[in-house]
Amino acid sequence: MEYQKLERTGLEVSRLCIGMMGFSEDTGGWKLSEDDAEPIIRAAVEGGVTFFDTAETYSDGASERVTGRLLPKFLKREDLVVSTKVHPSAALGSRSRGLGRKRIMAAIDGSLARLGMDYVDIYQIHRWDRDTPIEETMSALDDVVRAGKARYIGASSMFAWQFAKAQRAAERAGGTKFISTQHNHQCAIRRFGNDAGRSDWSRCRAAPMAGAEGRSSPRRQASSFRTPGGMPSREDVA
Repeated sequence: MEYQKLERTGLEVSRLCIGMMGFSEDTGGWKLSEDDAEPIIRAAVEGGVTFFDTAETYSDGASERVTGRLLPKFLKREDLVVSTKVHPSAALGSRSRGLGRKRIMAAIDGSLARLGMDYVDIYQIHRWDRDTPIEETMSALDDVVRAGKARYIGASSMFAWQFAKAQRAAERAGGTKFISTQHNHQCAIRRFGNDAGRSDWSRCRAAPMAGAEGRSSPRRQASSFRTPGGMPSREDVA
């Protein structure tokens, strides 16, 4: 396994990151149980992986709980890099929405409780929130870092101008800036590049160049990403 610093930080990560979205406390469809997930995580750690990514919305929080139970079996906390995400949709078990200060402060506490950890290494916003001033969001994320509940912050799945606007808001306030961006990235579809570290998700998801076109699976059938015009056909790629 190769390791590198994540962009302009001292955070060292494995070049491969394991996404924990498919692991849950129940089974059905494309989700794997904790027992089924354990040998996968063991093999990843034995192969040198130290970087793991989850989110509060994955299986309604079950992915975070599974992540928090499995990882300590194989690695010490100081040897792990764990990232999770807060989504602007309704909070788990609450009517609270958006990426305002109240929501973010409650969300990080909820994620840490499910993970059984005192902090996460990277805390990301899962999507852009059109209804909350980005200045408030970035200020709240800065407070999360200052409180020691996250070491760094990042962003997932947004346009380049949104990412730049968030970085500028943090810069103006003298606060914490994003160190990473997480996007669907394939050789046929590239969202954008910037000067932050990048962790790509689902490089082969529904990808015609990976031979997925014309084939089906529970994951592909359940995927909301399979929208008209969302992916090129094999002919388009050619």
